[in-house]
Amino acid sequence: MASTSWKQRLTIAIATCGGAGYSPIAPGTVGALWGIPIYLAIALGFPHAPLVQAGLIFAALAVTCAITIRLGGWAEEFFGKKDSGAFVTDEVAGLLFTLLLFPGPLAGIADLSPWMAVVWGFPITRVIDIVKIPPARRLEHLPLGWGVLADDLMGSIYAAGVLHVLYFVAPRLFAWPW
Repeated sequence: MASTSWKQRLTIAIATCGGAGYSPIAPGTVGALWGIPIYLAIALGFPHAPLVQAGLIFAALAVTCAITIRLGGWAEEFFGKKDSGAFVTDEVAGLLFTLLLFPGPLAGIADLSPWMAVVWGFPITRVIDIVKIPPARRLEHLPLGWGVLADDLMGSIYAAGVLHVLYFVAPRLFAWPW
């Protein structure tokens, strides 16, 4: 077996979110967990600055999107298939996008705990990403990292919509503590 360079090892670590993508069970869900500390650090670090929160969450989202797009071709070649389960930066981007849109510092839900946003946002985002509500599955056919990313971002729009409806219908579910 040929030895890998430090650059190759770093690329693998980034693409798999520190190896989370190699999880034998639900690698996408395990990879998406990386979005939680990113979001919570921002939300808890700037609790009274919604514009700063939105800007930093957007910046984190932009970085994960750029990484996914940049590494898309490499990952397809390295893992031997399009949108390999081991390539999970798109899952992090999907969760961050959902949490930007809901509670979204700018969504006018000031009393929502960041913890409750994660408690509801994480599983709903993951289920919708796995189910692939149309046109998400068609978006996977875009070339390289664009297709890997686009279906997750479309799922995040749906997830945020579901979360907003749930909050509107049953805001008590989002109270901290129950």
